[in-house]
Amino acid sequence: MAASGLSGTEKKVAFSLASVFGLRMMGLFMIMPVFALYGQHLSGFSPLWIGIAIGAYGLTQALLQIPMGILSDKIGRKPVILGGLVLFAIGSLIAANADSIYGVVFGRAVQGMGAIAAAVLALAADLTRDEQRTKVMAIIGICIGFSFALALLVGPIVAQHLGLSGLFLLTAALAVLGMVIVQVLVPNPISQAPKGDTVAAPARLKRMLADPQLFRLDAGIFILHLVLTAVFVALPLDLVDAGLVKEKHWMLYFPAFIGAFFLMVPLIIIGVKKKNTKATFQIALVIMMLALAGMALFSHSLTALSIAILLFFTGFNYLEASLPSLIAKFCPVGEKGSAMGVYSTSQFLGAFCGGMLGGGAYQLLGAQGVFELALGLMLLWLLLTLGMANPVMLKSYTLAAQVADKSQAQTMATRLSQLPGVAEAIVVLEEKVAYLKVDEYFDLRQARAVLGSPN
Repeated sequence: MAASGLSGTEKKVAFSLASVFGLRMMGLFMIMPVFALYGQHLSGFSPLWIGIAIGAYGLTQALLQIPMGILSDKIGRKPVILGGLVLFAIGSLIAANADSIYGVVFGRAVQGMGAIAAAVLALAADLTRDEQRTKVMAIIGICIGFSFALALLVGPIVAQHLGLSGLFLLTAALAVLGMVIVQVLVPNPISQAPKGDTVAAPARLKRMLADPQLFRLDAGIFILHLVLTAVFVALPLDLVDAGLVKEKHWMLYFPAFIGAFFLMVPLIIIGVKKKNTKATFQIALVIMMLALAGMALFSHSLTALSIAILLFFTGFNYLEASLPSLIAKFCPVGEKGSAMGVYSTSQFLGAFCGGMLGGGAYQLLGAQGVFELALGLMLLWLLLTLGMANPVMLKSYTLAAQVADKSQAQTMATRLSQLPGVAEAIVVLEEKVAYLKVDEYFDLRQARAVLGSPN
């Protein structure tokens, strides 16, 4: 019988890879609350270029996320991760030494070229058992959320004392620290996890985009990160206009982000108790819309902006945490890697478009125009959720399958699908695995008996 908790090795994998992911994301996030305030000495500075600089990493991330994941299948996970961190450090140094905003944009784009998310998650899958993989992914997800909160605290403090150049030098140092962790703490994989659960398959991407439930979620993460990036083009400048000096912005951001974690707990409890994820999802969207309306209507009131920021992060935290889980629930069995590939690409593309739209809207319409544009996009997302289905609460299993040919694989899949509690089953001959989605009536022993049988 498998152990119910993480093994020592799995704990080491979870926290070391979470640290690598978190350090890199922190380096990307720290610029968001400070660039509009501390980058004004750069030649070519304008609201449009503020947005482009903040979101530039998203374009290269979006373009390279899936190719880098596929490359990690060919040359190994660690070489791709280390190479990505080297690129991130180089981009940070370019931005640190830039005297124009165009140089910063180039540096941010190079940072984004180190697209290691798919390779990190694939390595986590390689080094963990199937039944413990969800816990490891959850630890990585929590660390990303914590890194964002820490970036809101550290970014303004570092920028105040070391300036924008010092901030980028710190991000380079974080990348080097990530490389040390990969080399020293992360174990070397003996085997690779099945590709369907880790790396995107190009032939399946079109099918992911055509799935209406997955499309809603991909569009949602695109809009969520577009709105986040656009808001941080305008919000720091708005807070200064409302009377909060830039050196004290962290005193507002950090408590608001932490407070939002506690406020989103009732949403999680309601969703679980009522078994109505769709309703709580829509409530979170409405909360974000109220926050954006408050930012647009009361831009000169520091109290109103503080409340709006708290509400904004409450909705954002819930949606950011819920979307990957919903992708896993709605994606076809055995195609989680492809579904997450499209999802990640949409996320980073949203960040790039948010910088462009936020900067352009601020230049033409001011902060109020940015918040109103973001509000309109959130309304569009809310309308998209009207056709969203409530996901069925199923577990996923990836099991070894002793199959010799296609006919045997099809027979085995049929027998698995007929077992009590199995909602969906597929056997992949090339990977010699069976992917299952099951409910509480599923008996793992029966499935393993079928998979180990000769017929």
